[in-house]
Amino acid sequence: MGITYLDHAATTPMRAVAVEAMLPFFSERFANPSGSHRFARDARRAVDEARDEVADLLGVRPGEVVFTGCGTEADNAAIVGVGGLAVCPAAEHHAVLHPIEAHGGRVVGTDAAGHVDLDRLAAALADDVRVVSVMAVNNEVGTVTDLAAVAALIRERAPRALLHTDAVQAPSWLDLRAVAPMVDLMSLSAHKFGGPKGVGVLTVRDGVTLAPLLLGGGQERERRSGTHNVAGIVALAAALAETDTERDRETVRLAALRDRLVDALQSEIDGVVETVTRDRKVAGSAHVCLDGIESESLLFLLDEADVCASAASACASGAMEPSHVLAAMGVERSLAGGALRMSLGHTTTAADVDRAVDVITASVTRLRRAQVRR
Repeated sequence: MGITYLDHAATTPMRAVAVEAMLPFFSERFANPSGSHRFARDARRAVDEARDEVADLLGVRPGEVVFTGCGTEADNAAIVGVGGLAVCPAAEHHAVLHPIEAHGGRVVGTDAAGHVDLDRLAAALADDVRVVSVMAVNNEVGTVTDLAAVAALIRERAPRALLHTDAVQAPSWLDLRAVAPMVDLMSLSAHKFGGPKGVGVLTVRDGVTLAPLLLGGGQERERRSGTHNVAGIVALAAALAETDTERDRETVRLAALRDRLVDALQSEIDGVVETVTRDRKVAGSAHVCLDGIESESLLFLLDEADVCASAASACASGAMEPSHVLAAMGVERSLAGGALRMSLGHTTTAADVDRAVDVITASVTRLRRAQVRR
């Protein structure tokens, strides 16, 4: 691509199989799948086949798959659609945190790795809680949630509550067939695993009543009205299938590259703090904080050198704000100000890692020299 791309947690380059799957639906297979003629039925058949494939890959029934416009919509549909009192950890993505706060829900603390504090969660659970949302993989620091422990706690303390997981960051690293049995609702977004932007999934366990966010045509069994994004849906299925096939091999490959990246940075630069230990996070997450460095200044220099990384989530309009995830983890504000989120994925190579080390090292050296001169 001519750039060193280490921002897969923000979005992934589209997989060739996903692009190929989309193309016919931009030309000869353009019909509306809600229509009644044979061209419409052809489009509907494509949606149904994609639904079957996605269901198989996620370990759910086809009727439990609801196609949405994005992961944010899926999260909001789960929280708002269930209704009633909701609970989540403070390190959740804003697509969960904001609707829960807006509807008067409860937000609980996390441990130093960003994992929900189970004691605090237990204290927040009661018979009036209707939904608990805990992400499978943290989008900033890569922490993997012990969903089995969360599910067991909910069954004990709030048996009437449903468990939702924002699994948007999970498909490249976790077999969601193992996750699905533990939760009632699960959100995905295609562009996080090599699919296109503008299409997502919410799985809804049979028997769960969900009030729809969107009313109109009655698509998705009245759970999400609106004309289907056929091209996006078939591409999502294709990308998810290839991700599933490659997952074990890619996890090993990318863990080695992640370790090479962080080890080299810590060797070359003083004050590089790895935010979460590697045994608690996914293989593609290389999140560090650089002591005495401002993220905004560092990212400016990296951008000039065609190295793509970030400081935190890419979903907050691009504004540089202190990370609520690091705050929840108890990271000192002065250190959190030097956060650097490098996330690896299916296009990452050893050359990318080595160039990133060189550019980051040179950039930090330049910034520290400028500080000395001041």
